Amino acid sequence: MNNLKDGRAANDEFQTANSGFQSGEQVRDLIEHRLRVPAIAEADLPRPRLDATILNALKPGRLLQLEAPNGYGKTHALVRALAADSTLQVRWISLNSGDNAPSRFLSILAAAMDLAEGLPARGGTFEDHLALMLNARDRYRPAGNEVLVLDNVHHLTNPSVTGLLHQLVTHLPGGLSVAMASRLSLPFESHTLELQGNYTRLGPETLEFTRTETFDFFQTAASESPITSVALDHLYSLTEGWPTPLALYRRELALGTERHALYETPSVERFLRDTVLLPLSAPRVKSLRAMAELDTCCDELFFAVEPSVADSGMAPSEAAERGLPIKAIPGRGRWFRLNPLLQAWLSTPVMGGYVTRMLIASQWFEQRRQIPEALKYAVLAGSHDEVVRIASESTEALLLGQDTASLLSLRKNLPPELLEQSARLRIVYGWVHAIGGQFRQARQLLENFPVADREAQQARIQALEAFILRGEGYVQSALDTAEQALANNTLSTQAQLVTQIVRSSALCAAGRFAEARDANRAAARLAREAGDAGSEALSVYAHARIELGKGALRHAEQLLRTGLDTATQELSRPARVGETRLQLDLVLVLWHQGRLEEADRLLVNYTRHAEQARDIGLLLAMALRVLKCRAQGRLDDAFVWIGRAERTMHAWQVDEALYLPVLDALKASCWLLQGQFDSAEQAIRRLEPYLQQGRVPELFPMMPGLLDCLLVRADIARGDLLRARKRLDEVIQRHEGSMRWGLQLHIGLLDALLLESEKGLPAAQKQLETMVAKAGQEHFISPFAELATELAPLIRKSFHQLPPSDFVAALGELFQCQAAPEPVAALAEPISDREQGVLELIASGLSNQEIADRLHISLHTVKTHARRINAKLDVKSRTQAIVRARELGLL
Repeated sequence: MNNLKDGRAANDEFQTANSGFQSGEQVRDLIEHRLRVPAIAEADLPRPRLDATILNALKPGRLLQLEAPNGYGKTHALVRALAADSTLQVRWISLNSGDNAPSRFLSILAAAMDLAEGLPARGGTFEDHLALMLNARDRYRPAGNEVLVLDNVHHLTNPSVTGLLHQLVTHLPGGLSVAMASRLSLPFESHTLELQGNYTRLGPETLEFTRTETFDFFQTAASESPITSVALDHLYSLTEGWPTPLALYRRELALGTERHALYETPSVERFLRDTVLLPLSAPRVKSLRAMAELDTCCDELFFAVEPSVADSGMAPSEAAERGLPIKAIPGRGRWFRLNPLLQAWLSTPVMGGYVTRMLIASQWFEQRRQIPEALKYAVLAGSHDEVVRIASESTEALLLGQDTASLLSLRKNLPPELLEQSARLRIVYGWVHAIGGQFRQARQLLENFPVADREAQQARIQALEAFILRGEGYVQSALDTAEQALANNTLSTQAQLVTQIVRSSALCAAGRFAEARDANRAAARLAREAGDAGSEALSVYAHARIELGKGALRHAEQLLRTGLDTATQELSRPARVGETRLQLDLVLVLWHQGRLEEADRLLVNYTRHAEQARDIGLLLAMALRVLKCRAQGRLDDAFVWIGRAERTMHAWQVDEALYLPVLDALKASCWLLQGQFDSAEQAIRRLEPYLQQGRVPELFPMMPGLLDCLLVRADIARGDLLRARKRLDEVIQRHEGSMRWGLQLHIGLLDALLLESEKGLPAAQKQLETMVAKAGQEHFISPFAELATELAPLIRKSFHQLPPSDFVAALGELFQCQAAPEPVAALAEPISDREQGVLELIASGLSNQEIADRLHISLHTVKTHARRINAKLDVKSRTQAIVRARELGLL
């Protein structure tokens, strides 16, 4: 029945369409306007990388498919890219539903390809006529390469026409390539073309704007109608780079109309309604609204809640196949999520039966032992009884989900007596507060336990206390308490796992990497025993942190990618904090290696999840944003991110001990770059008590050493080099035996700066070369970016002496240096003018005899010049002479 509704399977629909031929000339005048290349929009955003990708996919004989929902700029991307190559001859066809008659389709094709003879009047099949057309195109092939663009291919639903499309792309004439733009996938098989290397698909993930492009797109509008970087970041997170809603909102800004939330802006609302809802029947719209209530959804979960949606008629997989803005979640089987903008718009107003659907979803997840998600939907349903029951029965399992946002929102509404009556529920909410960085509130829940309850729950209480101490930065106390909890032998498997991860983190912070690895192995073993992929992801996260501390960036990246790949193999699972923390650590590795664009994409995904789940790892994500802005010289944006981080931590009621030292250190670093030494000094003074206590944050284990380095940098900025040297020596002595690799590089580079004033440039250059060699082993470029302002003069004076490598080239890009060619004066005996002429002819590939003829000299004289050139360049062959001459700048 659905097929009949869709109008795709009823044979009688295509009877008229498939019968007879129309004369091509009869329709040529009617379709002329549909053969024109659309104009490029005035407010166009240059996208050279996308243009290059499209043009590279349109080599002769190839098919390019642009497949994305409405509003992703498929047509615009093709127009802009094709306009960039003036040598291409573009044949454009804008298709519509009236082109489902094969005769009409072939007539349009003939008109677009300028086949003057058109179609034969009668006789033969459609396939025969297309073959004749393609043969005619081959015989009268125009000069240069052609691109045939078929826009809006999703309108073609007649099997006869899609069969002709398949014939066209599998028998392309010479010099012709085809580009198809469609909201749906190809209506025919493509694996043969793909295996032959003749098929490229570009989806929404390629067409959508990146975060940087979104900021660039609004740059003009921001100058005319100011919009802050925080607002732009929110726009990007909400749209995920969906071009048309962003363009409509930018137009509203330019018009100076009253500002609304993006999904309440009139033009955006019209776009969503007209392109998403109007083509759908009422039952399908209800289905889409039900999906919007769930963060992620699979068909099985949807069918569980569907009975509470009257007259629903579309599962998530079908919605995706219809070309709606719903994405399959990579690595999670058939799980889907709506575009956040569409989800926000569809969620208002709430449909009837919402509470029932949330309870069904909670039960569905609980049956699969996915406790955090079960709790989340019980909270959304507002069922206190269900929440208390699930939480009391789960305890430490909650840590593996860390969806503290839902649980903390429920905490405000829980009757106080519930916590008083249940010791286990108090421990559960102690974990919730501790995970959320609310350490004081967590401690309050552990106070005043009845003696019997405290004795019965002693090991669990100690495990939680160890977690709190580690969160507060007290390394040795956390380690001692964790070992006491494990010695009790009454902890559940998951509680042991979490406690071993606390031990591993504390040992890593103390620089005891071998012991930290042993604790991590114990955690991994427990995770496997529990059969929980989320636990395994957390243990991989801890292992990667150890490798990061040792400076093994490549090994850490391998671990993280393997962990993410393993996590994604588990089907029908929601995203867990372990998985997102793996992504966060991977961002950290990419940042250290200077792979900023790749890091940026991951950071956007992580930030979205962290804000939803209230994961305090968001603090590290925002700190990385500050570091990136500062490295690019965008200090105003850096302070915006610091302010945003501060506001977020305040709103989340996170203890100041967790975030203030981090933000003060970032402020001090930015103020040093601005030359505001008094402000920097005040921030550094606020950090001194933190340093004296020797506290090491869990998210920022590198923090204490980098704070020490910040003090040295402040001394250097003030010109007090004697104090800077004394302080640097103290740092080296304090961290001896437990120094993290990143700190070693910072100290080594600061040492090079001080050596230049103490012992001169040669000593500084020697130390710099040593640090470059060490950092180059792992492409550890972040310390150079961190110290860019201080290092710039020394590196620019020393760059040409550094041995060439990929890492040195990256440094050259960071500091805008180019390796200088070795001067000609470096030769013991310079090349004469006559020898220079011979050398240039040798480099052009001429033989000795040809050179003699060109210069009107004897062959013997040419050979003599060649021998002298080789001797002066200290080489033994013509090839070596050419290479060496180019190195010296002689060619």
